[in-house]
Amino acid sequence: MTGERGTRPVKVANCSGFFGDRLSAAREMVEGGPIDVLTGDWLAELTMLILWKQRARNADAGYASTFLTQMEQVLGTCTDRGIKVVTNAGGLNPAGCASKVREIAERLGVSVSVAHVEGDDLMDRIDGLRPQLDHLDTGQPLTDDPVSANAYLGGWGIARALTHGADVVVTGRVTDAAVVLGPAAWWWDWSPSDLDQLAGAVSAGHIIECGAQTTGGNYAFFSELPDLDRPLGFPIAEIDADGSSIITKHPDTGGLVSVGTVTAQLLYEIGAPAYANPDVVARFDTIRLTQEGPDRVRVSDVRGEAPPPTTKVCINLDGGFRNRMSFVLTGLDQQAKADWVGRALLDAMGGEALLTELGVTTDLRFVPAPPGATDGQESASGRLHVTVKSNDERAVGRAFSSAAVELALANYPGFFATSAPGPAQSFGVYWPALVDATEVDHTVVLDDGRRIHIDPAPSDTVHPPIEVPPAPDVAPAELPPGEPLGRWFGARSGDKGGNANVGVWATDDAHYAWLRSELTPDRLRELIPEARDLAVHRHEFANLRAVNFVIVGYLGEGVASSTAFDAQAKGLGEYLRSRAVPGTVT
Repeated sequence: MTGERGTRPVKVANCSGFFGDRLSAAREMVEGGPIDVLTGDWLAELTMLILWKQRARNADAGYASTFLTQMEQVLGTCTDRGIKVVTNAGGLNPAGCASKVREIAERLGVSVSVAHVEGDDLMDRIDGLRPQLDHLDTGQPLTDDPVSANAYLGGWGIARALTHGADVVVTGRVTDAAVVLGPAAWWWDWSPSDLDQLAGAVSAGHIIECGAQTTGGNYAFFSELPDLDRPLGFPIAEIDADGSSIITKHPDTGGLVSVGTVTAQLLYEIGAPAYANPDVVARFDTIRLTQEGPDRVRVSDVRGEAPPPTTKVCINLDGGFRNRMSFVLTGLDQQAKADWVGRALLDAMGGEALLTELGVTTDLRFVPAPPGATDGQESASGRLHVTVKSNDERAVGRAFSSAAVELALANYPGFFATSAPGPAQSFGVYWPALVDATEVDHTVVLDDGRRIHIDPAPSDTVHPPIEVPPAPDVAPAELPPGEPLGRWFGARSGDKGGNANVGVWATDDAHYAWLRSELTPDRLRELIPEARDLAVHRHEFANLRAVNFVIVGYLGEGVASSTAFDAQAKGLGEYLRSRAVPGTVT
């Protein structure tokens, strides 16, 4: 199919939204219909910490092994059909992952050119870069020693590898959209100054990066899906020369591609409308979505701005060890029970003085049962969640869990826990930062060993002013107080390091006008108690009839260390939709 390069839209398919996604998806996408490029995303911020732990045990590891399983299934077919493969599954060891792909090709008896992209790993230069690595949210200087530090590379290394004939391109840390932007830039011979086209490709990449979330997964209005008993298909972006695209899926696969499902994914894990990538800043407040047919949504009119002169860096720190026990508090006097067992547990561990000496931090969270709950014993039972953290594994290992067990017959009435005591587990701390883009040695290593340096995209490209579509001038809808917000609004939420985002959208202009006027940061804090003492940033997307909130510090020091009930904020949007229309906030 690559012989048709530049003569029609390039069909870029996704087969993975995270490390652990459906293994059969690669085969489904390769065999389900014509595609030009098979891509996937394996690298969440948490995944980088997981891969570091793997590599600490085995220096040859550090990549997503499930990608190699999928290559065993489809590499031969991809070679026969001229399908390119672009993946960030290389993680912390893209060279090692590329070598494994070559072994698979040899075993299958196929001839494949495999390139990899490196330069994202900054660990060997971390001390010299420290002055630039202040925490992106708090401004704190980096004083600890990281276990991993990876810059988010863009898509030009991928494009260059494909131009030099690579059939498979394996990267380390790149932006999630880069695995789509790179193939699109190669297919259409774009240049770094083609900002609108690149912005369109970034938008398409963001839409399909999370796999089936675009085809109905995690979708607020899931009752719209035609058949909930069928596995959801994975998405495809058909990207045209001007950067516009059609988002679709293979025929006869489960799920739905609609303006609603695409809107939900556009709002996932974003901040302000200016969506920064190393290659371009895509203005998400200019995107136009149009339903062009069943399971076909056009994404057009995306405007781009020059990329920033800095590059984001994902740093992981060794946070130490943690342990957790949850105590069930049934029936009466739940607060008093929680107070008693909390004090007794800390005293049994040596008291506050010893815990302070050992560097133990404690987090006790009492969650009472709903008042008057009558639907069985479980509904009438609250929880006390106790989390302990320390650099001393012994202090929060058996010293903690044994102390909890010893209280079983000597504390509040009805004492029991939700799980057996266990050992302490190591955890990491996420540290986002920025470095000057010139500090990053973005390099393509071709199959024959040749190395090609990729210069940073120019950050001073002049471009015509961008006009953002205005909000519709209509009267706000009147909503009856006491009804849940989800009756009228969809929401999608997720994690952004230690922050959480929740995007809320309306399906018509009048309800969007209500969102704009009524759902303020202060109102959000009333509706989400965990956010009451946190900074909340609000951004409007009139083109999507949406508002997006970033709740700073909602997840503490990141997913890997969070003690929040919903550690990745995946259910936060649905919780917000369940809350009552203002007037009867509870």
